[in-house]
Amino acid sequence: MSATQAAPPGRVLVIGAGIVGLALAWRLRRGGASVTVVDAEPPGEGGASFGNAGAISASSVAPLAMPGLLRQVPRMLLDPAAPLHVPAGYWLRAAPWLARFVAAARPATVARATAALDALLHLATEQHQALAREIGAPELLRPNGQLYLYRNATQLAKDEPAWAIRTAHGARLERLDRAGILALEPSIGAAYQLGIFLPDQAHCASPLRYVRALAQAFTQAGGTILRDRIAALTVADGRITGATGAGALHQADTVVLAAGAWSARLAAPLGYRIPLETQRGYHVDLAQSGISLARPVIPADRKVFITPMEDALRVAGTVEFGGLDRAPDAARAALLYDDLAAVFPDAQVAKADGFWMGHRPCLPDSVPVIGPAQRVRGLWFAFGHGHLGLTGSAPTAEMLAPAILGQPTNRDLASYAAERFAGA
Repeated sequence: MSATQAAPPGRVLVIGAGIVGLALAWRLRRGGASVTVVDAEPPGEGGASFGNAGAISASSVAPLAMPGLLRQVPRMLLDPAAPLHVPAGYWLRAAPWLARFVAAARPATVARATAALDALLHLATEQHQALAREIGAPELLRPNGQLYLYRNATQLAKDEPAWAIRTAHGARLERLDRAGILALEPSIGAAYQLGIFLPDQAHCASPLRYVRALAQAFTQAGGTILRDRIAALTVADGRITGATGAGALHQADTVVLAAGAWSARLAAPLGYRIPLETQRGYHVDLAQSGISLARPVIPADRKVFITPMEDALRVAGTVEFGGLDRAPDAARAALLYDDLAAVFPDAQVAKADGFWMGHRPCLPDSVPVIGPAQRVRGLWFAFGHGHLGLTGSAPTAEMLAPAILGQPTNRDLASYAAERFAGA
């Protein structure tokens, strides 16, 4: 399914004021469309945009499901401190998704997913730098690379398949010994002896301010942002007509569903059974950590990102299944302090005021759903970016906006179609 020239979109309604929805709305408005964004929460505050780790990871083309995954499932189910955990009360709900996740680790599926992620993300750093300049916030993008840490060669060897995939798709890696690690980040503890440095990666020093700057630029350019909780998409004669909110009917000629982890609920009444699961992530921000970093540091054994933000050190990570309605688990957030202490023994790890939990919209093969809904004319999808929502937002806008605007494009959206899922 190649994106081809179509009729102009008329009135466009974008459902979702996270980084993906707003990046796309901005690009559509810049292209001349009349665009309204609707979300129950203020821009950037309702999903994962506020609390993510801030990484801009253009080379993250290896999907989460990799060969050998099946061996890790028992720990996911039984160890409450594991980086990826499924609470006992959610086992049955998670089982169908986990089965698809394990199946996605087959080599052929990994190869297809890798190709799709590379096609989407390979220019992400440059696209974010351009976007940040356009909206007047270039200082938020920090092109200082990312540093992955390993305790020993055995631990590093477990990740070699993923590093090989990244290298094959053009990533530039620098392998570091202990001296090389300290040359970049002197505060890292002695337990970590090996590192992989990605000099071409970047990070955003305030994801929330990035979204707010984007929202401000969008409204100043003539776009509209409305606060409403969308309950249903409205369709007549096989064509989208808008969306029904808690207190209003929002009419539109074109609707873009970019509601993150809530997107599958809205698509289901239209016959789409998209296996979208929320992988709940946590973060704590430490305003006085006692250490200074120039870039995100990622200890491979802890599966967290430790990122220098504008006004705090953010420790973000863990993967917890539990659905959209389950209350946050303070015990999962508390694990992040142990992660920080393991990497930075000299850090001040006094408890911060509270913690954050957000919903990453994840699909089994790690490839987002991007493109037109084949069953409903005028409906477009832009969700399911998983752990790469920030990274994938600007690239998704660059990929999808021309197609929605009816402009000629050679971008092939087939790999991202919802129809790739059986029964979708």
